[in-house]
Amino acid sequence: MPRIEALLAARQFVVPQRAGDYLYFISDLNGRLSLYRMLLTGSVPEPLLPPDIALQTPHHMGGKSFVVLAEYNQIVVMIDKDGDENYQPLRIPLTGGFPEPVFGDQFADAQTNLSKLDPSTGIGYLNVASRVRPELSCYQINVLTGTSTLLHTGPDGPFYATSAPDQQTIITVDGYGIGDSVIYRQQLGSTERSVVFGTPMDQRTTPVEPNGMGFGEWVNDQVALVSTSLFDDCYSLALLRLDGAQSLDSVTIEGLVHSGQGEFDRLLHLTEQRFLIGYNIDGCSWCYEAEFDLAGKRMLVTKVLVGQAPLDNGVLESIDYDQASDSFALSFSTAIAPTQIYTIKSSQELQQHTTERVLGIPVEHLAAGEDASFNSHDGLRISARLYRPAPALGYEGPRPLVYYIHGGPQGQERPDFAWFSMPLIQFLTLKGFAVFVPNVRGSSGYGFKYMNHVTHDWGGQDRLDHVHAMTKVLVNDPLIDIKRTGVMGRSYGGFMTLTLLGRHPELWRAGIDMFGPYDLHTFSARVPETWKSYMATQVGDPVTEHDFLVERSPKTYMHNLACPLLVTQGANDPRVIERESSEVVHELQALGKNVDYLLFSDEGHDVLKYANKVTCYNRITDFFSQHL
Repeated sequence: MPRIEALLAARQFVVPQRAGDYLYFISDLNGRLSLYRMLLTGSVPEPLLPPDIALQTPHHMGGKSFVVLAEYNQIVVMIDKDGDENYQPLRIPLTGGFPEPVFGDQFADAQTNLSKLDPSTGIGYLNVASRVRPELSCYQINVLTGTSTLLHTGPDGPFYATSAPDQQTIITVDGYGIGDSVIYRQQLGSTERSVVFGTPMDQRTTPVEPNGMGFGEWVNDQVALVSTSLFDDCYSLALLRLDGAQSLDSVTIEGLVHSGQGEFDRLLHLTEQRFLIGYNIDGCSWCYEAEFDLAGKRMLVTKVLVGQAPLDNGVLESIDYDQASDSFALSFSTAIAPTQIYTIKSSQELQQHTTERVLGIPVEHLAAGEDASFNSHDGLRISARLYRPAPALGYEGPRPLVYYIHGGPQGQERPDFAWFSMPLIQFLTLKGFAVFVPNVRGSSGYGFKYMNHVTHDWGGQDRLDHVHAMTKVLVNDPLIDIKRTGVMGRSYGGFMTLTLLGRHPELWRAGIDMFGPYDLHTFSARVPETWKSYMATQVGDPVTEHDFLVERSPKTYMHNLACPLLVTQGANDPRVIERESSEVVHELQALGKNVDYLLFSDEGHDVLKYANKVTCYNRITDFFSQHL
């Protein structure tokens, strides 16, 4: 029988950066994510951090994991403590060493995210979230001198967006919820900010339409390029006037070659009028190089970088541009192929630098997945994929089903081997299970309105999408034994798992909750201070909406649990703290329910370390094998 170690033998290679003759990247070569480098021409990767330090998965970080400053013989790397997400900027020599704080203990009581760092000047920007006060701050930093300049502090921002090349003018964003943004302009040295676009909360007299403002790039002193949902629900480019005129002009993009449903999701300035743009289409990545025509307000595609063979039907984990060599370094994977590092030169020559593979399992035994999208109870199209055991495995008859729910809720399950779920999905199919992965309303990847469906409706229409899939869609699949179905999910997916187990117990034979909120009152009180106002608008206000949160909490219904439950949790989780999960276990056990608890003392809001992954994947698969 296949072992999970065979899948985990394929190490991760993520967030590569090129500097000089080397590629720098994060990998779990030593069983935990750490920093390495290797020669472009090929060499054994060199460890750059002590082996006891574990880095966070880039999927969870709100900024850069590290930046190489080759000219200054140093690397700035963001490090937390075993998943507590209190990232701090530390520096090591270019050849590796023991990390030292860049700013001493200035940000010790905060989570810092490195939004930008210019390798040529050492100037960058930190978004800082206090862990003790509901306070967000943005700093301009200089890592060469170890100095920082506070730009602004507030309960809803600012977050760094873009800046002038001389770093004297900075554009920041305040956010009041999903897509509700106000854009500001500020001069370095001044504490005053002027509104560029949007209406600050204290000036609103009527409801404001969300603008879906996202990433941005500086064009000149008059305009910036930004993403927005105002012209296209699936996001598009626009020119933003920086003089406060509240002017936004649509920018057309010409020469795209992809088709399908999805979102515009990436913008990166390269040189002069050259830009990189990207799309998430049906969960798969497309990436282009383009020339910007300012006068014509259009972006003209010149090259396809990702989306066509061999970089097709998968996910671009990251892409970085090195101006000195005019080349890209990127990490890419698919549902059946682990992450690999590639470089693309300006001539479009593609070079693969790693050859990771699953150990001892033929590729024809892995499940590529099939489209299983469906129309829900109210006619809304729900994107989904179904992974069945490969025919080469020889399984016969209807297969037991694992119903897998992603986190977020504004997340998306994609064919991404760098993410926790894909090795698990493959392991389950190897064991004979079918795995259904829906991206129900509230998921990202399908437009602003689709994502916004879940705002202030956790456990509402999203829950009914899952029920519809189970009772009206999957029940009609002759290759699935619907009576042998287990449900599982992570984070918000754990919340939904508990909700479905309590409110629709007849549908499930087993359930697995991975760090999911149990009581929305206690969950809202226990999240980081800077999250609380956001959670009040997105989930519900614990003061003014007490009854609503009770009605939507899994705790209210868990006495109905009718099947075995496994709860998994990281002790250092700052998002869904350990107590939230331990209360699930203790309260249900007191009711005589069949509940088991898997706690990892050195993990946070994920399971990242090799030994823990082996334990976790095996416990999940063994649990479903026993009960389905």
